[in-house]
Amino acid sequence: MTTATRNDARINVRISSELKQTIESAAAALGQSVSEFAISTVVREARQVLQDAQMTHLSNRDRDQFLKALDSVDTQPNAALKAAARRYGKLRG
Repeated sequence: MTTATRNDARINVRISSELKQTIESAAAALGQSVSEFAISTVVREARQVLQDAQMTHLSNRDRDQFLKALDSVDTQPNAALKAAARRYGKLRG
């Protein structure tokens, strides 16, 4: 038995006539309905926002300090890092 996705949720927005015309033109240029165009565009942007929110962004100063710490000959891995490396080695075979 296959499970069909049920589209039972709605998003209602009010926009200017000018924006609506722009969206309709863009949808037509892609051969899509306005709904298809709006959904694909909003979902793509939403996924990008979520991906960006999960990334760590470093300033140039932070990056330089991080790389300096990695290059330091005095730095020794702690027990947690050693354990993680062992687990990684086991996963890789």
